[in-house]
Amino acid sequence: MKLCFVGTGYVGLVSGVCFADIGYEVICVDRDKEKIRRLRNGINPIYEPGLDELIQKNTNANRLTFSDNLHVSIKKSDIIFLAVGTPTSKDGNSADLSQLFSVVKQIQKIKKHKIIVTKSTVPVGTNDKIDKILNTKSKTFSIVSNPEFLREGEAIKDFKFPDRIVIGSKSKSVSEIMRKLYRPLINKGASFLSCSLKSAELIKYASNAFLATKISFINELANLCEKVSVNVEDVAIGIGLDKRIGPRFLRAGPAYGGSCFPKDTKALITTARKYVSPLSIVSAVVKFNDERKKYIENKIIKLLGSNLKKKTICFLGVTFKANTDDTRDSSAMKMIPRFASLGIRVNYYDPSGEKNFFKKKNIFFFNNLYSATENIDLIVIHTEWDEFKNLDFKKILKKNRKINIYDLRNLYDTNYFKNKKISYYSIGRP
Repeated sequence: MKLCFVGTGYVGLVSGVCFADIGYEVICVDRDKEKIRRLRNGINPIYEPGLDELIQKNTNANRLTFSDNLHVSIKKSDIIFLAVGTPTSKDGNSADLSQLFSVVKQIQKIKKHKIIVTKSTVPVGTNDKIDKILNTKSKTFSIVSNPEFLREGEAIKDFKFPDRIVIGSKSKSVSEIMRKLYRPLINKGASFLSCSLKSAELIKYASNAFLATKISFINELANLCEKVSVNVEDVAIGIGLDKRIGPRFLRAGPAYGGSCFPKDTKALITTARKYVSPLSIVSAVVKFNDERKKYIENKIIKLLGSNLKKKTICFLGVTFKANTDDTRDSSAMKMIPRFASLGIRVNYYDPSGEKNFFKKKNIFFFNNLYSATENIDLIVIHTEWDEFKNLDFKKILKKNRKINIYDLRNLYDTNYFKNKKISYYSIGRP
């Protein structure tokens, strides 16, 4: 089987490269000619551990090619994966499907039967619309919903060793073709679920909404823990040992961010309103997450004290999580400009490099972690990069009379800082 991935963003590129690594012939297509030129030269546009090596390996093996010609690429392939972006629309809530339907209209011109697989995250009923557009005159296309469950920073592992593979389809025979396609992963233990198009669409949104709920739940408890002098990590371990709950996503920290949870929870709420079936729990999660950003921001200002215009903060990490260069809906994207507008100088260091968004007055990027922490009033550990887990505090103290640290990821034991010239604050711990 020859595969075509339309869209070389996070999902399309990682999935396409990993399918090639399994042994399939894969074409990755994008309308961005410069991006395709760079990919052909082995230049990876996204930060994902291990992806550079897989691109090089499978390009050299002639299993992986890149193209900006959608029509030709589709004609050469048997299965077409739609992996274009579905960002939040201008209304701030629903999903913008303009890129997706633009591609669908181009697929309309193809006469030969193809299996069209939607990898993009789309609202319930979207694949039915695609089916209606493509199959108005003759049954030329088979439509499949195959949501992705890749975590940024661990996407290759998640692709090769998935918990489950979800296939939504109206045809049993097409579902069996998809089972055959994914057999190398099923043989390694992945569960295979065949269901309706709408079920597959809703499974993706429901999964992200539930995980977002777990994050917000433990963050809300962390606020209470701080007030009653309880360690939120003890609470998380205690409830996580219940197999009905589990320990994952019960780590207190800043608001959730990234490319999925913020937009998908809002899109799910919008869909529910459309069908007059409001989701009060998910709505409360979204509201709390927005308030979480403000809560952390206010606490930082309180830690700085008076004379803000004379203060300097150092942010260690600005991405929404470690091992990615993704800053979408990262708490830092709201806080740093806010602090700069108050006259506070903000230094920042991130292993994934400088961010163009922050090229503003009072905001300074440093290539070196320890240079960023010179002559500062407060260090904010924002992202859990490995290099922040073993900081040389003696080195930092040489350039500062005293250190104040606000650890949003609870990377350190609070006892470590006793009898040191360091004031250490964390999330949900006494």
